[in-house]
Amino acid sequence: MSYCEYVKSHPLHKAYHDTEYGFLITDDNALFERLLLEINQAGLSWDLMLKKRESMRSAYSGFDIATIASYTEADRFRLKSDPGIIRNSLKINAAIHNAQQLQLIIKEYGSFFAWLKHYHPQDKPAWVKLFKKTFKFTGGEIVGEFLMSIGFLSGAHERSCPFYQPAKESFQV
Repeated sequence: MSYCEYVKSHPLHKAYHDTEYGFLITDDNALFERLLLEINQAGLSWDLMLKKRESMRSAYSGFDIATIASYTEADRFRLKSDPGIIRNSLKINAAIHNAQQLQLIIKEYGSFFAWLKHYHPQDKPAWVKLFKKTFKFTGGEIVGEFLMSIGFLSGAHERSCPFYQPAKESFQV
């Protein structure tokens, strides 16, 4: 069953599918949020990520890149102790490291979005290679889902889905 079919009987997923999945995101903190959600989903369900999203937003300072990049050991401990989020040390460390990497990208390219545009279009293997070179905890599935969810890779919606064309039209880079 495709995601487009699956969401019809899952209200939590339906709202995400209908308004976010496959639609272009240009805001750097929103892009970082999506990347962190994909990283934290590894080995778990997307349903869990959608349920924990607001707790993660609070725990991770609204997904503000600059704030997360400056997290200290005390912040790592706070996150590791927060039952509202995924308390995996590797994922927590990746969030902080990746925020620091994004600060370098933003300094060089002006924004995370501009960096993505700079490398677009390329196939999934090239994207995975680039992400693995740049970020932590970004394997093929994570990178593919992240890029599909923000419109940089096709496949988010079936052609018969009513959100296929709106998502496609949102991607004007």
